[in-house]
Amino acid sequence: MLTFAFGEKIAEPCALVLGGFDGLHLGHRALLAVAKKYGLPVAVTTIFGGKGKALFTRAEREFLFARAGVDFVCEIAFTEQFENTSAEDFLATLLENIHARILICGEDFRFGRGVLGTAELLKRHVPNVLVQKTVKYFAEESGGMRKFSTTACKAALKAGDLPRLNASLETRDFFGSTYFLQGEVEHGRKVGRTYGFPTLNLTPPPEKLLPPDGVYGGLCATPQGNFPTILNIGARPTFGVGERKIEAYLDGFSGDLYGQTVRIYPIEFYRPIEKFQSAEALKTQLQKDISRLQKASPIYGGGSAVGGGGG
Repeated sequence: MLTFAFGEKIAEPCALVLGGFDGLHLGHRALLAVAKKYGLPVAVTTIFGGKGKALFTRAEREFLFARAGVDFVCEIAFTEQFENTSAEDFLATLLENIHARILICGEDFRFGRGVLGTAELLKRHVPNVLVQKTVKYFAEESGGMRKFSTTACKAALKAGDLPRLNASLETRDFFGSTYFLQGEVEHGRKVGRTYGFPTLNLTPPPEKLLPPDGVYGGLCATPQGNFPTILNIGARPTFGVGERKIEAYLDGFSGDLYGQTVRIYPIEFYRPIEKFQSAEALKTQLQKDISRLQKASPIYGGGSAVGGGGG
């Protein structure tokens, strides 16, 4: 997969899928499925910056796009200049540099200054390029139909509704689709090992949108395999640590992951963060958390089956 900046030239003919692509929800994947039917390399646009935090960082998106079979990724920085670029100028720059034989976008795709660019504008200004306008992508749920969108995904995450979020992201390749936190394992305080629960530590990037602080059950993909995981997002008040970190205990893992990249998948909220009276009291609670995890984790045969590899 080749990643390049907006304005750089890519000569190879491709099917270009337009959108912000902050990750890949099921609506995005429907667009990719259309693009792949034409037998051309598939390119996508992805936008970084702007207002609010991102579901997935640049590195996380690269992982998702590669697993989804994307060939080219055009990265667009949401600067003041970009925000004030007209739809026509944006389109001209894009097509001067990307040899797009086919353009594909969702029917509600908007672009350019004042978000005045539409799929209809694409048809008028690019008559020699096929514009594939897809129907809105909905899922049935109680009370009606739900549209997949990045805005809805972020709202679910902010509310701590991980099942709803992952239902908008999950494909059969669980480890290549659902919400995750990716980072390099750091040296921590090494306190957990003193009471039998050694943990790995990550610092969340400032641009990453996280679930509400708390303790979660989930999975961790490492270069050594996938492991059921208890993770703490937030402070660690039992030990007087107020810094917001990601700390995870990988059940069944032994070894050294320092400096290696892992992906942690929070699946279920377990409990709020609380201050325990002692390390022994915390250990007792963690043993309960591990028991709950072992009953639910798909790696142990509980919960919903997930596929795909880790690492």
